[in-house]
Amino acid sequence: MMKRLATSICSALLLSMPAVAETVTIATVNNGDMVTMKSLSKAFTDANPDIQLEWVTLEENILRQRVTTDIATGSGQYDVVTIGTYEVPIWAKQGWLEPLNNLGTSYDVDDILPSIRGGLSHDDQLYAVPFYAESSMVMYRTDLMEKAGLSMPEKPTWDFVQKAAKAMTDKDDGIYGICLRGKAGWGENIALLSAMANSFGARWFDKNWQPQFNTPEWHKTLEVYTDLMQNYGPPGASSNGFNENLALFQTGKCGMWIDATVAGSFVTNKEESVVADNVGFALAPDAGLGKRANWLWAWTLAIPASSDSKSAAEKFVSWATSKGYLDLVAEEKGIANVPPGTRASLYANQDYLSAAPFAQMTLDSINLADPNNPAVKPVPYVGVQFVAIPEFQGLGTAVGQQFSAAVAGNVSPAQALKSAQRLAERTMRKAGYPK
Repeated sequence: MMKRLATSICSALLLSMPAVAETVTIATVNNGDMVTMKSLSKAFTDANPDIQLEWVTLEENILRQRVTTDIATGSGQYDVVTIGTYEVPIWAKQGWLEPLNNLGTSYDVDDILPSIRGGLSHDDQLYAVPFYAESSMVMYRTDLMEKAGLSMPEKPTWDFVQKAAKAMTDKDDGIYGICLRGKAGWGENIALLSAMANSFGARWFDKNWQPQFNTPEWHKTLEVYTDLMQNYGPPGASSNGFNENLALFQTGKCGMWIDATVAGSFVTNKEESVVADNVGFALAPDAGLGKRANWLWAWTLAIPASSDSKSAAEKFVSWATSKGYLDLVAEEKGIANVPPGTRASLYANQDYLSAAPFAQMTLDSINLADPNNPAVKPVPYVGVQFVAIPEFQGLGTAVGQQFSAAVAGNVSPAQALKSAQRLAERTMRKAGYPK
């Protein structure tokens, strides 16, 4: 009798105890939109009390290193990873990512912009969903442009950018004509320089996978880049990436900034940007050769195949990239601050177009980028600001270090390009290209 009573009491206690929440560990980049995602995630956990979120928020280069190591070794440290359009098709092919088949009936996959959705699929199967997508554009101070007696064209050239950077620079007043990425990394300075190189007629490889850094087109690209950075850029430009340049622009230190379209909402946010009322937008520059320095990128959420919490992770991934999440950001942060570039419905929303002066330029810039034909001359690879091969992650960063050293004045542009050529030749030979 006592034994039966004890068993009943234990059963009752077990039934009354709350279930242990399943933990989903999310690795993400420390960009503004992801910080917002974390701050609003209580809405998800309130709706899903059986799921607990653990956040690992890292600087871009460090995030890539840790996530790549984790996923390649199958250690299962993360359940959701923030990765880009470069990694998704490569990692999906390797079997490192979980296919996304249970996003929910209201998710509306077909609303994702076709160019973005296509880049996140392998064999017609979706392996990641976009949190935000971007191209690149010129952001500039309208007041400083006017003061310099210039007018920014909607479709500027690099010649105009050089002229404007010189005219707007006032180092005595702490104002620099242009801010560009100088921090080494395949997703930092190389993103800018690869897109910039496309506009000057350069390319990473010819049709036979021979590196092309020893060409006049690359010499011209790096010559213009180092001239802008050394003469009209801020001190320490070789260490500045997206976040550093954003802070400089928001505090009124940059006349122009050529970078991701996603920055549009940050530089026009009156609570964060002292120049919010004096910001204009233009297409990324060209050199008259038919290609602009537009890149195409999406930060996406994906689930490693090694995750032990795949179902809970997919619930979070669906929530964070849904139409409902965009509505939540609009409600809490203002409609101009919703993650851009992913859904057609957002650009059909007149309220968004009216509130976001950068919206149309963002869409136009995304549509201009062509990952399948990124350069003036034919190339054997896919990708605008990257080359979609596994070897590019290491090679791109190594080349980026050479170009960053050129900005710092430690080597000449010619020396940097010579080193880049040598690095690329060695990498491709070792990897057995052409394959």
